[in-house]
Amino acid sequence: RMSRHAKKLRDHDTNPCVAETDATTKCMNDNNYNKDLCTDYFLKYKNCRKFWHEIMMQRKRNGVKPEMPSAEERKKILESMG
Repeated sequence: RMSRHAKKLRDHDTNPCVAETDATTKCMNDNNYNKDLCTDYFLKYKNCRKFWHEIMMQRKRNGVKPEMPSAEERKKILESMG
């Protein structure tokens, strides 16, 4: 059984970077945990977290709730950016 924290990390509405997390984990598993071979994956994850954190902080400043856009909303945000 997954803990509440683990479930939250798997929830696409609260974690915008589930795909990047999974890709990084898969790379690490496939490459015997050699971080050097997974640098691109770590970078994509880091960029994802940074991007959505900035969006979240902006929404917080503007009083928008919820601070993290839902998965559906995030898809629209990304599409509007091209």
